Amino acid sequence: MPPRIHLKRAYLPPEQEDGARILVERLWPRGLRKTEAGIDAWFKELAPSPDLRRWYAHRPERWTQFRRLYRSELQAADPTRLAELVELCKTRPVTFVYAARDEARNGAVVLREFLQDQRTSPPLTSTTSPLT
Repeated sequence: MPPRIHLKRAYLPPEQEDGARILVERLWPRGLRKTEAGIDAWFKELAPSPDLRRWYAHRPERWTQFRRLYRSELQAADPTRLAELVELCKTRPVTFVYAARDEARNGAVVLREFLQDQRTSPPLTSTTSPLT
């Protein structure tokens, strides 16, 4: 079984148990210096699209629809980048780093769920899936 994917706000200090710190935001977190962030990889193209992010605006009443729409974006995402992220998650512990204040309802939560679901689902396409 692959290592667990942890989630952590970008504004919290890096810790050794974070493993690989992967930023999963489209924009760099405001006010955060790159030298202090401890980011090992940035998968901005797998973050919610700018239009979806603006529409959601972290409004709790839109959470269910945001999850559905973001998962649709992930289904259509670049399979090569998804495969790279999956491989990173398989090789060592990882922490998805996000900027949102809401720890329960943000893109990192959806991305982690999506990747975990792919491990137990059939391939995304009729060809070999990078997520299996």
